Amino acid sequence: MTMGNVQESAPNDLAEQVKPTIIERTPVPVPGSLSPAPFEPPKMYRRRSGRAIAGVAAGLADHLGVKVLWVRTAFALLAALNGIGLLAYGLLWVFVQQQTGDVEPEKAAPKEKQQAFGLMALGVGLAVASGTLTGLISGWVAIPLALAMIGAAVVWREADESQRRRWRLGAKGSVAGAFLGGGGWSAAVRVVAGVALVMTGIGVVVLQSGSIDQVKFALVAVIATLFGVAVLTVPFWLRLVRDLSDERTARVRTDERAEIAAHLHDSVLQTLALIQKQAESPREVARLARGQERELRGWLYGPTGYGKSQKTEEEAISGQLSEVLAAACGEVEDAFAISVQQVVVGEATLNEPLTALVQAAREAIVNAAKHAGVEEVSVYAEVEPTSVTVFVRDRGKGFDPDVVPGDRHGLADSIRGRMERHGGKCKLRTAPGEGTEVQLEMPVKAGKGAA
Repeated sequence: MTMGNVQESAPNDLAEQVKPTIIERTPVPVPGSLSPAPFEPPKMYRRRSGRAIAGVAAGLADHLGVKVLWVRTAFALLAALNGIGLLAYGLLWVFVQQQTGDVEPEKAAPKEKQQAFGLMALGVGLAVASGTLTGLISGWVAIPLALAMIGAAVVWREADESQRRRWRLGAKGSVAGAFLGGGGWSAAVRVVAGVALVMTGIGVVVLQSGSIDQVKFALVAVIATLFGVAVLTVPFWLRLVRDLSDERTARVRTDERAEIAAHLHDSVLQTLALIQKQAESPREVARLARGQERELRGWLYGPTGYGKSQKTEEEAISGQLSEVLAAACGEVEDAFAISVQQVVVGEATLNEPLTALVQAAREAIVNAAKHAGVEEVSVYAEVEPTSVTVFVRDRGKGFDPDVVPGDRHGLADSIRGRMERHGGKCKLRTAPGEGTEVQLEMPVKAGKGAA
């Protein structure tokens, strides 16, 4: 080896000796650094808004990015292959989750719903027809099956939105919860019995053989199926009855409000308008208020008032003592602008003697209103088993009965004379400055008139 070669190889050996060792380390992710998220394939959901039945076709259309009409048409055409489209729709309904959200879902447009139900009916018809032609479904099964599907469509159409919502959410919970709702054991027994009867009817049709009379089997099948459908649809008939009852109640309440509003407009509001115009005359205001109070009380509580039947009104024509006496007091109030305080203890049916008693009492009230110089007259009537007594009292200026002019026939004829002609009597207590009290007493037979 030459000297030059030694000099050339020495640096190479030295370079190999001092060659740095490279240590491979696994990179440690730094917190907050941006790292690509793992890939997740898009997930399919059943749509909540714009759905016609369960949102399966709409959700699949959103997932595939196509029009929902195409998907529904595909399901209908696949149903012609012995019901594969219906089976696929049902499986997707059960196993595909529904969209979640707090926003209230929107309803599908009417035109879109019509298209969906039309395609559904087409699919069901194609499934039944294909099953019948291929021999998968016999003719005895096809007709009941078609009728059952039509009945199910009618039940779905007539169900309220809350019931439909329970059915739609049945896949998320239990099937029993979807059908039973909050019905408990009674609803469970009803559903089980109905399903059992329906299945019995279908089973009889399917298992029937030529050796057994077909009419008997068909009859048993139809009866069992119809009875089962009736048991299943009992809640819907009950709901229909409740809806009709609620509608009738709401209509009655509306009519009552309208009647009350009309009466208040014609009476109370009109009287208030008159009171505003007569505000400078306290006497006239008091007269209007008393008259309106009397009319309103009679309308609310009287036999011919609010809510009373025509029969009650006709019976009231014969008259009760309290009602006829109240009417007489009201007439005097309106005519003379005074207040008549009336109290009646007991009740009696009006007859000829009691009619004369009321007429005499009215004349006594008129005399007090005309001559006593007071703004208030008290009337007290008491009905006893053998007599009826009426007191007419005022706290006016009174008078001396001995100095009453002979041409004044009110007390002598209209009061005392009328009472005596019908077997009653009249007592007068009065003095100048001490007011006047007229006592009218009319005997009645026990059990007749007095009540």
